[in-house]
Amino acid sequence: MQKNDKIKILVVGCGNMGASHAAVYHQLKNDFEICGLVSRGESKHELNKQLKANYPVFDSYEKALEQSNPDAVCISTYPDTHMDYTLAAFNAGCDVFLEKPIATTTQGAKTLVQAANKTGRKLVIGYILRQHPCWQKFIEVAQGLGKPLVMRMNLNQQSHGYMWDVHKNLMKSLSPIVDCGVHYIDVMCQMVRSKPKQVSAIGARLTEEISPENYNYGQLQITFEDGSIGWYEAGWGPMISETAHFVKDVMGPKGSVSIVSATAMEQGTTDSVDRHTKTESLKIHHAEVDSNNEFVKDDQWIHFKDEPDHLELCMREQQYFLNAIRNDIDLSEHLQDAVSSLEVVLACDESVKSGKTVYL
Repeated sequence: MQKNDKIKILVVGCGNMGASHAAVYHQLKNDFEICGLVSRGESKHELNKQLKANYPVFDSYEKALEQSNPDAVCISTYPDTHMDYTLAAFNAGCDVFLEKPIATTTQGAKTLVQAANKTGRKLVIGYILRQHPCWQKFIEVAQGLGKPLVMRMNLNQQSHGYMWDVHKNLMKSLSPIVDCGVHYIDVMCQMVRSKPKQVSAIGARLTEEISPENYNYGQLQITFEDGSIGWYEAGWGPMISETAHFVKDVMGPKGSVSIVSATAMEQGTTDSVDRHTKTESLKIHHAEVDSNNEFVKDDQWIHFKDEPDHLELCMREQQYFLNAIRNDIDLSEHLQDAVSSLEVVLACDESVKSGKTVYL
């Protein structure tokens, strides 16, 4: 393939994220050519209808990989398939865009990174928050608040209908604090750039619709070597409260910064993908006081009027993937961060099940 040739992309998994990525490839016709849609059910046909297209469809990933002859593969399937599907793509000479989490075990994640390095293929992980201007500014401001930092974040989803089915299927391989937590642990690690030292976590099974060893609500606490600490919670299901579903807050010696999404609660239920990344504004508070202990500076607001929606963020992810392939960018730090954030949330999962603090 020449540098500016269209990249033949095979889309594997045609649900929420797979459909979004396919819609982006469909728009980027000068750079990508969809050579196949893969799913076990009807979602691939529904996606063709949605795109008003007639892309080849496959029930089997193995057959699709062999018959469509792709240059790259986009994998948006359940996490327990990620390692095998990605290794198969590498063996077929393909670059890979892989939805998070990178794998279901730390060793699996390390295996994929080693395979990417050995084959020389590009592997980009779908950390969508890294493409969001408000989250980028959130991290930048937090880095200026001094040390240690106190970081508080959550993502509670009152899922129902189709999304509750999706969440129940996800919980066959991963808990909410693992699947969602990799995003927010990644953010925390970027804020402190310090090594995680220990984690503890608790979890609760709020439904009999999942197996007894699983839980659909979890909360974790993490301590870093520089003294910074973080808290994160995530829950899925029709019983999850929508009160305080969106907390993104950081405090340091010099003040605090918070993401404030004033209209998020007015825009549908909390299982909406657009709600996961909706931000709107940053509120920056300065801790400096005068001799009377009165604040020297007023709170500062940064408003994001042209905030990208979910599809635009997927567009930015795929442009990053395209740049990685076209210009051979170094993804070493990107992949190491993906492994590190997974290692932390898996340790939290271990803590839930053992009832003990886990030292990293």
